[in-house]
Amino acid sequence: MHATTEQRNSNSTDIDLKSTSEIVQIFHEEDQKAVAAVEAESDAIAHAIDLCVDAFRAGGRLFYVGAGTSGRLGVLDASECPPTFSTPSEMVQGIIAGGDVALRRSIEGEEDKPERGANAIRERQLTPQDVLVGIASSGQTPYVIGALKEAHAIGATTMFLCCVPPPEQLKEWVTHFITPIVGPEIITGSTRLKAGTATKLVLNILTTVSMIKLGKVYNNLMVDVNASNTKLIARSIRIVQTVTGVDAATAEAALAEAGGRAKLAIVMLAEELNATDAKALLEKHSGFLRQILE
Repeated sequence: MHATTEQRNSNSTDIDLKSTSEIVQIFHEEDQKAVAAVEAESDAIAHAIDLCVDAFRAGGRLFYVGAGTSGRLGVLDASECPPTFSTPSEMVQGIIAGGDVALRRSIEGEEDKPERGANAIRERQLTPQDVLVGIASSGQTPYVIGALKEAHAIGATTMFLCCVPPPEQLKEWVTHFITPIVGPEIITGSTRLKAGTATKLVLNILTTVSMIKLGKVYNNLMVDVNASNTKLIARSIRIVQTVTGVDAATAEAALAEAGGRAKLAIVMLAEELNATDAKALLEKHSGFLRQILE
């Protein structure tokens, strides 16, 4: 039997005969199923987060590996961690079959080569402290399976994110599964739709909650933001103001003295410290701002 991601969706039968508004409504109905499928995997996602946090605290890294849409979503999530949380670029990494060129141009044949997935893992020198999340909506992508086998042999923690029940043959090489079952796609087999939506939701949660657990968020504020452009500088000033209650000019001056690091500027202002002493205090509390302020 074909995977559910390859089956036909009765809700979109004769979609080419429907009005634009009717087609849009079908999308709304089906997208709700993606959200519900991710919610049903809450316990599995929470466990995956705990594994990632443990790995980060031990000096490990998180890798995503996928092909096509799955690979692009992994690279996207990884690339957003440094500006959002000031993480080192190597802390969360995305690997896509076909390399960076596949981000813009489809190179579908690469996903059929498990040896290329294994090579990608060796090239990045995974260790037992690292976590590898394989992403494959259908649960069958050879490139991803090759990467998972290699990571398992190294001793890394292996996870598999797919939109079908856990493939039996992968349980030998996978530590943990996340399986939001979204059902058949609106356009048969087009997993950039519901499966892509579910994947993006899971990855959002996985890294964001991990970073919260690592102290990179205070309250609901992005206190570890990397103030690297005009928008993010303005956001950093607002964050410093919100936490400390100072005016914009004071926040901006402290931020400049802190080298653009909002969290450091907050500690400087709240505790009346210079940048060096504030940095030492943050290090003492492992970067957790709440422990200092409260």
